[in-house]
Amino acid sequence: MTLKVSRTGTKPEWIKSSYSTSDGPDCIEVATAPAHILVRDSKNPNGPRLALAPATWATFLPYASVH
Repeated sequence: MTLKVSRTGTKPEWIKSSYSTSDGPDCIEVATAPAHILVRDSKNPNGPRLALAPATWATFLPYASVH
């Protein structure tokens, strides 16, 4: 993941989960920030976001891939 630079400063480049499709269901999006991994609901991009430390994100990933 990379950061996308805008005119107003540095904005995160959000990447939608591969489980989200144009036909649904919506899922999550993630982005990187200088010290965090950001997570948001793709149905509500202006809503609340989680900011996770990289180590916390790495611990979470094995559980996220189980369905």
